[in-house]
Amino acid sequence: MIRFLQKDTKAVKIMFGVIISAACISMVIYLVPGLMSDNSGGSSATVYATVREPGAWGRLFGESTGVQTEEVSKLAARQLQQQHYPDFLLPYMMQRAGQVLVQRAMLKQAADAMHLEVSDADLVRELRTGTFAQYLFPNGQYVGDDRYIDFVQTAFGTSRPDFESQVKDDMELQRLQAMVTGGAAVSDAAVREAYRVQGTKVQFDYAVVSMEDLKKTINPADAELQEYFKQNAAKYAKAVPETRKIEYAAFDASKTPGGKAAVSDGEVQAYYNSHQAQYKTEEQVKTRHILIAAKAGADAATDAAAKAKAQDVLKQLQAGGNFAALAKKYSEDPGSKDNGGELVLMATASLDPAYAKAAMALNPGQTSGLVRSAFGYHIIQTEQKQAAGVKPLSAVKDTIVKTIAQDKQGAALQSYGTELAAEAKKNGLEKMAAAHGLKVVTTDYLEKNAVIGGVSDGTLMLSTAFTTDKGAAPAAISTGDGYAVFSVVDVKAAHAPEFAAYKSHVLDDYRDQKAPELLQAETVKLAARAKELNDLKKAAAELKLPIKTSGLVGEDGQVTDLGAMNGPGAVAFKLAKGGISDAINAGQTGVVLRVTDKQEPTADETAKNFDATREQLLSQQRNEIFSVFMGTLTERYEQGGGVRLTKQAAAPAGVPVGK
Repeated sequence: MIRFLQKDTKAVKIMFGVIISAACISMVIYLVPGLMSDNSGGSSATVYATVREPGAWGRLFGESTGVQTEEVSKLAARQLQQQHYPDFLLPYMMQRAGQVLVQRAMLKQAADAMHLEVSDADLVRELRTGTFAQYLFPNGQYVGDDRYIDFVQTAFGTSRPDFESQVKDDMELQRLQAMVTGGAAVSDAAVREAYRVQGTKVQFDYAVVSMEDLKKTINPADAELQEYFKQNAAKYAKAVPETRKIEYAAFDASKTPGGKAAVSDGEVQAYYNSHQAQYKTEEQVKTRHILIAAKAGADAATDAAAKAKAQDVLKQLQAGGNFAALAKKYSEDPGSKDNGGELVLMATASLDPAYAKAAMALNPGQTSGLVRSAFGYHIIQTEQKQAAGVKPLSAVKDTIVKTIAQDKQGAALQSYGTELAAEAKKNGLEKMAAAHGLKVVTTDYLEKNAVIGGVSDGTLMLSTAFTTDKGAAPAAISTGDGYAVFSVVDVKAAHAPEFAAYKSHVLDDYRDQKAPELLQAETVKLAARAKELNDLKKAAAELKLPIKTSGLVGEDGQVTDLGAMNGPGAVAFKLAKGGISDAINAGQTGVVLRVTDKQEPTADETAKNFDATREQLLSQQRNEIFSVFMGTLTERYEQGGGVRLTKQAAAPAGVPVGK
């Protein structure tokens, strides 16, 4: 099994970028306004949208492309996971994923119309020399059909034909991108000016007006505050949250009839037999290695130089050299060289196949010759090997006994809780508790996120109580290390507070409303006075404001109280040395600055970074060109009826479709 996903994060990102790229290239992963708001007919559960050449000709004779609902769901789930969004946003991600795949279908049709199709020969050449070469053609040698199929299934969960079709489509869309953006150009003067802006650094003094300090100066009279409270009555209508009073009787395992649950050998054996997969051990190996890097696909000269260097190190080892010392000196694996090349015990399936095969062929203490992997030339020393197998019952028995006992105890607690709840429903909570030696506790009025004293975890009890009617029959609920039988005694609905009781909160809200306006006024006042005096420090002293000094920073820097220099502070780069800024709103602070030093990049620095800056500008221009192309294409498909969404695509459950 090829588990390359554990080996090279950068390569994995590239691969997923190729296969699930938003319309093949990242620049079009944006929502083109209006595309997904076109409610159309169709009701197939398997088809999300149908895309065909727009206009009458396309409707009559053009080929259609179906965007499958399953494909949209997979991409939406992947995006949800990658961006760490909560599950309830899945319907929104479905719309976004659908947008991406519809765009891709439109681009594919545009590319076909330009006859940019990719041949089988083009595909083979790409697989031999492109992103996937190090996995499918290491050292230029094909891994074979079985490993190819295994690779595709493991990495992408798809079949070989589908994988190759996807790669062909991506290559075709890349050709389209190159054709559309081929006219992008940037003048030398524009490159130099861009780097001048990027490379300029400034140092400045700055005075800070603090929002928090200003809030302390806002002290309205009670009459003014009461008027604010009345004007914002809707805001405070439910300022005091709903609370509930609960009564409960809690118990733990010591109170359950029958005492501690016994676990028989037969139960242990049965559990072990039914959980064999849980106790399987993978083939593992612990090694040291010295790596001389030469990635698969490197040119012949680079490969030969790496091999010669590795051969020299091997000769030193064979002449009696110390493996750890030579690894520290020569190895190009930053993760292990400082440890003398030592790696932890790891599954061979997570290693490069060639490395794993060589390591397992050695006995502990033996050293290999040169081993070529996708990363370069290794010299491997095996320290420990562990064959795949199943842990014996004796090794896991204690854990199994504990697991079964906990399961039995949990079941007994739940059963006993259900029994006591039924008794409490019949006789009342007090009588039930007294009959079983339990104590009834009545809480104060609690908010939904409160803590219930007397139980290890009252979260579930409290959340359930807020969905239970007052006076409803007692219910049993888990409390972490036990159970409780509870009922809701009383409910106080959310309501508006009395002004006197809520005065401090109203004052905070009043200050929050007034402070931004005051901050702006005070900062403008500071800027005007600093320019009048041509002296920021004097102006700050008059207004009793602190003066700070920045370091020498570029546009990628950060400055305390001002934030990122590519944000509000960017004005500093436009000022001459000695220049004083206008008022700068930095959110929680107002800032006025005076530039004390300004350093522009030298001619040598500009020349050194010229090519990289040109490519950056070209990339930006290509993005802009392709964005315009994508927008125009989308508009043509919209106006020509080229996109037909099914009903579930047009209006996913619970999500209103924008108009």
